[in-house]
Amino acid sequence: MQSSNRTIQDPIRFNSSAVGPLNRYKVVDMSRLVAGNMLSLQLGDFGADVIKIESPSGDPLRDWRENGQSFYWKTYGRNKRSLVLNLRQPECMQALKLIIDQADVLIENYRPGTLEKMGLAPDLLLARNPKLIVVRVSGFGQTGPYSNLPGFGTIVEAMSGFAARTGFPDREPVLPPLALADMLAGVYGASAVSMALLARERNMSNGQVIDLSLLEPIFSVLGPEAAIFEKTGIIKQRVGSASNTASPRNVYRCADNKYVALSGSTQAIAARIFEIIGKPEMITDPRFSTNTQRVKHRDLVDQAVSSWFASRDRDEALKIMRNSGATVGPVYDIADAVSDPHFLERDVIVDVEDEDFGSLPMHNIVPRLSKTPGVWARPAPKLGEHSAEVLREFGLTEEEILAILPTPKEPI
Repeated sequence: MQSSNRTIQDPIRFNSSAVGPLNRYKVVDMSRLVAGNMLSLQLGDFGADVIKIESPSGDPLRDWRENGQSFYWKTYGRNKRSLVLNLRQPECMQALKLIIDQADVLIENYRPGTLEKMGLAPDLLLARNPKLIVVRVSGFGQTGPYSNLPGFGTIVEAMSGFAARTGFPDREPVLPPLALADMLAGVYGASAVSMALLARERNMSNGQVIDLSLLEPIFSVLGPEAAIFEKTGIIKQRVGSASNTASPRNVYRCADNKYVALSGSTQAIAARIFEIIGKPEMITDPRFSTNTQRVKHRDLVDQAVSSWFASRDRDEALKIMRNSGATVGPVYDIADAVSDPHFLERDVIVDVEDEDFGSLPMHNIVPRLSKTPGVWARPAPKLGEHSAEVLREFGLTEEEILAILPTPKEPI
């Protein structure tokens, strides 16, 4: 088993009294899997009190395991509290309504219409709590012909046009090997919640509903391709690691079988690259003198650049290119990233206390705010760890709490 040779620093200790810029907001997260958890992670990382509502079987994200450990949950469950409610029981549903009545944000990702069937339609919730911001996460949105289709990220990554642009032209389209659509939706969702809270603070609105699909955020990364298609008829095709818009731009193999990524997206940098590889004549050659022409002849450009890299080890090639001001970088796997000095100095990865491992590396809180940074308030909770605590805070009696708590069992 390969492991990192990174020096383990003293781990960050969680501090439940830490105060972030969102500390006075209460977020009820009824979602499952990635998008909603990413959204509430962003809010929790900046101090919001995230109450994670889970069924007795727990969020399915807990079951994404490696070597028996739920690293996904440990990462995306941080800065949250877990409350187990069996919403088929009237007492639990009543408790949930009581909590939502006092919340600032509700996040859900049921199939459209399910919340209404549960008696939790947004108009009813807003009538009870006019300041509430309801985030409805779904595959295709709350309206439209596909609104009732199940919408995992894989499906929208395909239907958005993203997969059709990824991979090589002589092979099948390539789906991202991670939950990209969900992650993008989560980040968009956190931004939307922040805007809605700001609008509420400025008395521009009271509560409102945020209709957040997985489809639209990942479609947005295609940028102007719809405009390009409508006005020119061009359907951009897969080009591997090359680009339809700039050249030289690709991944190149070096003599030691390591790879680099290079981008010559401006005229000055492209000219600099041609000088470095010993092909200054390409700067004035009509086939390569402008970016448009270089894109048309990118196979020839790549052939020249590729030959230069193929004759040098990666470290030597990087040094020459960087010393001359070219934009180039190594292609890293995770083992490279976690030991890179830039990652280490900027604490891109931080060690966080963990009861199973002593410490566990995680991505740091993003983004970095100079005056009101994020906080490390809580480790990812065990299933139902905070059930009694949360119910007590919202005014339930001990008798009512006992009626709601599930039969004790081994924590997930």
